[in-house]
Amino acid sequence: MQNQNSFKFFIVDDDVFCAKMHEQYLLNLNYSNIKCFSNGNDCLNNLNQNPDIIFLDHNMDGITGLEVLKKIKRYNPSIYVIMVSGQQNIKIAVDAHEYEAYDYIIKDNLVYDKMTLIINKISSMKKATSTFIEISKNEFLDPSLE
Repeated sequence: MQNQNSFKFFIVDDDVFCAKMHEQYLLNLNYSNIKCFSNGNDCLNNLNQNPDIIFLDHNMDGITGLEVLKKIKRYNPSIYVIMVSGQQNIKIAVDAHEYEAYDYIIKDNLVYDKMTLIINKISSMKKATSTFIEISKNEFLDPSLE
């Protein structure tokens, strides 16, 4: 089972200051496997590193966050992608969920509280899934249950 602190994070934001703030926040939570990218194409070119969670800015120069999200999900639908935006635009949030973003958060004074809640939720889901798989495997392999 994957330990919560072993999550691999990608942070994708063309605002370097924002990306560094997100990175520092994750470091303060004792995460260490964090990569920052200043554009969507660099993120896409590194998906072979198998990130678990991607915090993805929406409004970037060149390729938009929604376009990057679609490509990430085609590459690996099990990556948790959280759209992060400075815009409170319901259309973008709806589109993000339509393209299977795990969540959509606004860059405001609660952004780090929301990041923590999302990470904890993902961790709980992964633990529950892992426990279910382990129990199912044991029941399948246990001949006394016939």
